[in-house]
Amino acid sequence: MSDKESKSKDYKAENIRVLEGLEGVRHRPAMYIGSTSKTGLHHLVWELMDNSIDEAMGGHCDLIEATINKDGSITVKDNGRGIPVDIHPVYKRPALEIAVTKLHAGGKFDKSNYKFSGGLHGVGISVVAALSKLMKVIVKKGGKIYQQEYKIGKPIYDMKALGDCPKDETGTSVTFLPDDTIFSTVKFDFSTLSSRFREMAFLNKGLKIMLEDKDTEKKEVFHYEGGLIEFVKELNKSKDELHKPIYFFKEQDKIEIECAVQYNSSYYENVLSFVNTINTTEGGTHVVGFKTALTRTINDYANKNKMNKGENLTGDDVREGLTAVVSVKIGEPQFEGQTKTKLGNAEVKGIVDAAATTALTVFFEENPTTARRIVDKAMEAQKARNAAKKAKELVRRKNAFSVGGLPGKLADCSSNKMEESEIYIVEGDSAGGSAKQARNKENQAILPIKGKILNVEKANPIKVFSHEEIANLITAIGCGVGDQFDIGKLRYAKTIIMTDADVDGAHIRTLLLTFFFRFVPKLIEQGKIYIAVPPLYRIRKRGDHYVYSDDELKKITSKFNGNIDVQRFKGLGEMNPEQLWETTMDPKTRLLKKVTIDDAAQADVTFSKLMGDDVEPRKQFIAEHAAEAQIDI
Repeated sequence: MSDKESKSKDYKAENIRVLEGLEGVRHRPAMYIGSTSKTGLHHLVWELMDNSIDEAMGGHCDLIEATINKDGSITVKDNGRGIPVDIHPVYKRPALEIAVTKLHAGGKFDKSNYKFSGGLHGVGISVVAALSKLMKVIVKKGGKIYQQEYKIGKPIYDMKALGDCPKDETGTSVTFLPDDTIFSTVKFDFSTLSSRFREMAFLNKGLKIMLEDKDTEKKEVFHYEGGLIEFVKELNKSKDELHKPIYFFKEQDKIEIECAVQYNSSYYENVLSFVNTINTTEGGTHVVGFKTALTRTINDYANKNKMNKGENLTGDDVREGLTAVVSVKIGEPQFEGQTKTKLGNAEVKGIVDAAATTALTVFFEENPTTARRIVDKAMEAQKARNAAKKAKELVRRKNAFSVGGLPGKLADCSSNKMEESEIYIVEGDSAGGSAKQARNKENQAILPIKGKILNVEKANPIKVFSHEEIANLITAIGCGVGDQFDIGKLRYAKTIIMTDADVDGAHIRTLLLTFFFRFVPKLIEQGKIYIAVPPLYRIRKRGDHYVYSDDELKKITSKFNGNIDVQRFKGLGEMNPEQLWETTMDPKTRLLKKVTIDDAAQADVTFSKLMGDDVEPRKQFIAEHAAEAQIDI
């Protein structure tokens, strides 16, 4: 009997495992919440917040309170209608228990109950319960207070009535302690929560969201009567805006469309889109409809007023310096996948297109000065695009004289398989020389850059593409930028920024990240950009020990009772190739930080503050975050 036949005979009915109840969630948590890292941990909070937001969208809730408790648990409380507590006709158990303990059980499937909903899959609260060591739900409804607690998704006791409350006092409070055997971290991050809550409050004008950390005593309240108008103002706060926000709202075929638009003097677009308050980071039909309308309307106005000189403006031209928020609410949204990042409903494109075209046309007719300013901005972008195209061609011609069309400074790897190749962007020739000697030539490429590259936040595209270091970077990575971006042409699975562990190194790292964020954000979104973490110290005591933080140094110093030889590494060039390989480049021992964009809106604001022309917001940002900074002496 062959091995294949033997193996096939072993595969019987007894090998089929049925995961009962919420067991499947614990077995494969990433299927439901994306990951078991910090992102997945906070996804649990988003699931509960979505339930409360759905109540707010239905007009049943105007206050949500989130509290990080001292024991590491978190409470999300709203003043909505409260989860039903009556006995379920099929399961003969309280509806609260069914909602918490069964997947795909919830009120979102009944359209008479929720007109619009972000939580469509009915897995929200049950997934939170399954991945929590302990969860407590308190419901106020019908003049009574009810409570039930759960351990890893299973009820500890039957739902019980705790007492009476005023009949007009309703709502749901959920407290959960995440399971530290599931998650790599169970510490909730105040800034991650506040960024998302701010966004939710902007999208639901009049809703008040309160956030408190009992441990640090931090508190924030988010409440915006101006809604999306205040949202675009906030996004443009660190920029030089060209006009007051343009705003429109339209309801058609049971779809609500809300949009705010404001141009600024920068060279980048920032279009945020939402469906039922869910951030659709990959856009979708609502964004396509909006962008189509914007391009057509601006071209129509330019042609009608004889401002155009023959060549029509492209989408990229009219979106330079654009900040916009597009929010739609729809009864039956079709998302691409459980992650809900792209809207697929075909009918939404035409409805948004028509609504935006009408609103923008009326605004331009009534505000000719602003309209001309927007068209002029787009025409300047057109000139810059044509000049940048020539600059790119010049870069290509220049690089054609290098080996294989690649920059002469690049020490490429021998492998031509993208998935196993990586490129180190290294500061300075000295560190570049060490890195070239230290690397694994099979799959590690080295690109040295000299000094501080151009700050792309302040420079127009012509200057960017003419800058030698940036041109080399674009050519080496291979996937192009802007409208020529093609992920299929990417040459390396990992692009690793490797700079000195000092102030200058941090500045160079920020300049590089600004370039990636503004010109190739998809590389960050798809997890292709990394930061190398070189050691801060070398300790000599019965061999060499490398230390990557001051906290780690304190622990080791106390362990050896003080009299040890400590060397502080000021730069990568101080290490010999063997040390650089062992500490920073060997995949078995190195530390890498993956660069992510948890919140695109917040990232845009932060880059504008740190790298833009306006000095005052930068001073304010540094003052606010000074305590978090690691000062290098």
